[in-house]
Amino acid sequence: MITSRLTTKSQTVIPRSVRDFLHVGPGDEIIYEIRGDAVLLKRKPSEPATDDPFHLFDEWKSPADEDAYADL
Repeated sequence: MITSRLTTKSQTVIPRSVRDFLHVGPGDEIIYEIRGDAVLLKRKPSEPATDDPFHLFDEWKSPADEDAYADL
């Protein structure tokens, strides 16, 4: 069993063996999923890199918008 301790600010260090297993490092995000009386710790998948500066704007993702701007 692997353990770690909470600080007075409720912070903890993820042990190296867990970081290595999840392939996480500085700047990576972690997902905490509550399952009954347990918590599942997972690495958040990284977003695919894109050159499109508007890829995060959902309001321009309708089929009409896709057709209108397909040639740009």
